[in-house]
Amino acid sequence: MASMLFAWGKWAVRRRGWVIGVWLSLLAVIGGLGVTMAGSLSTQFSIPGLESQRAQDLLEKKMPGAEGGTARVVIAAPAGGTLTTRGHKEAIETSLDKVSGIPGVEGVADPFETRTISPDRRVAFADVRFRQSADEVPQASKDALSAAMDDARGAGLAVEFDGPVMESVLEGGELAEVAGVVIAFVVLALALGSIVAAGLPLLTAFVGVGIGVLGVQFISGFVDMTSTATVLALMIGLAVGIDYALFIIARHREQLADPDVGVEESIARAVATAGSAVVFAGATVVIALAALAVIGIPFLAVMGLAAAATVLLAVLVAVTLVPAVLGLAGDRLRPRPRSRPRPQPRPQPRPTPTEHGRSAAGSWSMAWGRTVTRKPLLVLLVGVIGLLALAWPAKDLRLGLPSGAAQPAASTQHKAYDLVAEGFGDGFNATLTAVADTGGMPAAERQRAVGALRDTLSRDPGVAYISEPVVNPDTTVSALSIVPKTGPDDQATTDLVHRLREQESAFSQQGGTLYIAGSTAAAIDVSAKLSEALPLFIAIIVTLAVILLTVAFRSLLVPLKAVLGFLLSVAASLGCTVWIFQNGHLNGLLGIPSAGPVTSFLPVVLIGVLFGLAMDYEVFLVSRMREHHEQTRDAAAAVISGVANSGRVVSAAALIMVAVFGGFVFNQDPITKSIAFALAVGVFIDAFLVRMALVPAAMALLGHRAWHLPGRLDRNIPHVDLEGANLPVTEDPTEPTRNPVPTGHGASGR
Repeated sequence: MASMLFAWGKWAVRRRGWVIGVWLSLLAVIGGLGVTMAGSLSTQFSIPGLESQRAQDLLEKKMPGAEGGTARVVIAAPAGGTLTTRGHKEAIETSLDKVSGIPGVEGVADPFETRTISPDRRVAFADVRFRQSADEVPQASKDALSAAMDDARGAGLAVEFDGPVMESVLEGGELAEVAGVVIAFVVLALALGSIVAAGLPLLTAFVGVGIGVLGVQFISGFVDMTSTATVLALMIGLAVGIDYALFIIARHREQLADPDVGVEESIARAVATAGSAVVFAGATVVIALAALAVIGIPFLAVMGLAAAATVLLAVLVAVTLVPAVLGLAGDRLRPRPRSRPRPQPRPQPRPTPTEHGRSAAGSWSMAWGRTVTRKPLLVLLVGVIGLLALAWPAKDLRLGLPSGAAQPAASTQHKAYDLVAEGFGDGFNATLTAVADTGGMPAAERQRAVGALRDTLSRDPGVAYISEPVVNPDTTVSALSIVPKTGPDDQATTDLVHRLREQESAFSQQGGTLYIAGSTAAAIDVSAKLSEALPLFIAIIVTLAVILLTVAFRSLLVPLKAVLGFLLSVAASLGCTVWIFQNGHLNGLLGIPSAGPVTSFLPVVLIGVLFGLAMDYEVFLVSRMREHHEQTRDAAAAVISGVANSGRVVSAAALIMVAVFGGFVFNQDPITKSIAFALAVGVFIDAFLVRMALVPAAMALLGHRAWHLPGRLDRNIPHVDLEGANLPVTEDPTEPTRNPVPTGHGASGR
């Protein structure tokens, strides 16, 4: 691999004008398509085949209007007032009349007729049905709905909105996201020691991310896609795009510190060595994200493939656009010579510029490597115990989808949720729908059977109220609204759904089929499905890690160590996420309005993304250890050398990841917020506690055994040269082609 990338790097430098032009043209074309042909993004998470989804499909087929989206208008009188006073009631009726005239509105429930008014007459809600599905209702209709309630507002009433139609992609937190990029720039400047060099990873990452995210928007016009897919692609693409460019540029500047190394030669070697690790690590991220498609959940498959495509673009940018841009920069990236340079003998037996330009001895990373390996067993014990302590809250992990309580406190959805809970009880925010399919019964028996079913369901201690059945025209389907005594995030509501579904067996004996549906039941079903898929996904990821790392490092113990460290990182990250988002600690600091279950697909996304990023750091760190071990056969020195040579760059890369993900923690969307937090904490733990502490300690304990591979495997596993062992000897510095790259702006790229 290294030899191929060496030639590729030289080609990209010599054709830099053409390479840069192609990437900019691609950005312009994809950008134009993404802006002009973007589709609508969904905020709904559904999985075909689940009971709640089958019920919804049945209602849409058999009950007219059931496929339309709904919006809930919540109205509240001021403190001490009521909605039934003459002025308030007239204002509400006038506003709702205007709502019924909005194009696309199928019907409006009058709270004075449906009796959806709280016992103290202070809070009421009216459900508005649209002809289109929730995702297809145009923004103009939503704006008209809000404007139609101006009469009620003018009468001094509070008006808030909730329901699937009014759910939208929440914005906000952009300043924090920009701050994350600024922090990344500062870290780059400190790590690379150059403002110009620090700007290059950001520049190339923006190109890759721009193409990736705009491409995802273009594809959303043809494929159903959630809003989370684009945010995830942006987060991951930006983070890995900066990191991958950093690894190559850092290696390039390290080599340029030797005045005898030419620019073109250095770029080609950086692409061959650091680029090999980028390609390998990037491939693991892509495969891990693409593996989300294996667990059979469509919205996760689209999400994973969208993020994987963005990572693939980041890899291609790193090995093509980055060397081309480095070629344009030429000697301007060469570090200034030290005032009293130390002699730097070339490593034996093969000359290489890799270690030139700086002495690792005395650096903080060298000191850290020696400290960790001095008492490796103690480091391992303390580290593992600490990570297990962080992971402890994860034992109480509960999965769910965000309810109105999880929306920002200033949002209309959160205010509507609070008003309904105040006026009617938490259960009215968790309304369920019992759908009875009586098509297999004699027509004369259907009404009696549904009535008996209603009596049975109402006797459950968790049911606060159950409506009279709504029957379709041919009497084959009946729908009953069930109000639990507890809210949508309460475990008791989940238990209630399971108990109600147990009544299906008795109902089926009469020839009918019972479904328990509604948004709350759908969230419970999605969470259960994801919980079932989690063990399979973990098994796929662990198997993948062992295979890939065995091929990369020709070792069995290194992959096993890496997998154990990865699992500790995931567990610790989940523990921190549960402690904050589910248990309610530090909510005010992070702007979390209410504690609740962890987003149902967060563990799967965390495992997929963190696996790839953990393998990034593992490859970059351990490949330098292997490189030194291959040259010297000194296992102890190889561990220290690997930490010394990679510690600074790996630490900088991790801090960049944490900064980028951390910026998204202040996004207003509760799903984005929780995923960003879990990734930021997970990257920090994996990079600084696992890779920079536990990995060197474990490698020191293993010694030469770390690099052992049984003979049969050694003969059958292909050789992947990540360290550049097969690269040609550094060119003779006396030859005129030593530095063929122009350093001025007039580089032609030919």
